[in-house]
Amino acid sequence: QVQLVESGGGLVQPGGSLRLSCAASESIFSIYAMGWYRQAPGKQRELVASIISGGKTNYLDSVKGRFTISRDNAKNTMYLQMNSLKPEDPAVYYCNAPPDWGQGTQVTVSA
Repeated sequence: QVQLVESGGGLVQPGGSLRLSCAASESIFSIYAMGWYRQAPGKQRELVASIISGGKTNYLDSVKGRFTISRDNAKNTMYLQMNSLKPEDPAVYYCNAPPDWGQGTQVTVSA
């Protein structure tokens, strides 16, 4: 069992940037795949981005080119860099390292 803690969420204007972090309580070296999910009010949770141990990534089409997922196994941390944020991006963002989940961090985009 790995404890995951997200941070870096907050309020940002459209077009702004945020960097989310997911800190693990122990080594993530052996976790093959990790990802960021988001869930907006009244909507299903969706996979935003994923990354495997070797560094290969996959993105939701609507965030491709704007978001970047990365992981630093030595620091037991995964990141999501979010640029050019849009009004449709606000949600609670969750870190996932199967089978464990973080508590979520709120991202709000408002002028």
